[in-house]
Amino acid sequence: MRCAASHLRAPSTQTTRTARNPITKTLNRSVDYRRCVPILNHMVEYSTHLDAVFHALADPTRRAMLGQLAERELTIGELATPFHMSFAGASKHVRVLENAGLVTRTIRGRTHLCRLEAARLAEANAWLRRYERFWNAKLNALEALLLEEDKAKPKKVKE
Repeated sequence: MRCAASHLRAPSTQTTRTARNPITKTLNRSVDYRRCVPILNHMVEYSTHLDAVFHALADPTRRAMLGQLAERELTIGELATPFHMSFAGASKHVRVLENAGLVTRTIRGRTHLCRLEAARLAEANAWLRRYERFWNAKLNALEALLLEEDKAKPKKVKE
C-alpha cells in the first residue's frame, strides 16, 4: 500500500533546526518523512461496492436475471433463454452481476451455474432505507401542512 506522502523527501537539517516547538517537529515529521501511516478510507470502498450494485441493477435484463436466480440456481443458458440472447451476451450480464457481488458462478465441467448472493442487495437496501426515513419524514410534514391549510380555508357553500 502506498503512503499518501510517499512522494515527499525527508526534510533537510536546516528545516528541522528552524522548527521552534518540539510538538510542531513531531507533527511535521509524520507528514514530511517517507515512513508514514498509510491512509485508509473505508467509506470509499463501501461506496465503490454500492456503485457496482446500483450499476448492475440499472439494467432491466440483469434485474430480471436476479429475479430468476432468487427462485433457484440457473445455468447461463437458462438465464439467456427468456431474453433470446446468446450465451456470450448473457455471460457478460452475469459478469457485471458477479463484479457487483450479487451473483456467484460455479463451473462444473462445461456448465456455468449461477447463484444469487443477497448480501450486497441487503447493503443497498440498508442504504436506501436511510433515505426512505428521510423522505417519509419530509412527506409526512408536507401532508400535515397541507391538511392544516385545508382546515384553515373557508368552505364554499353551493347555491
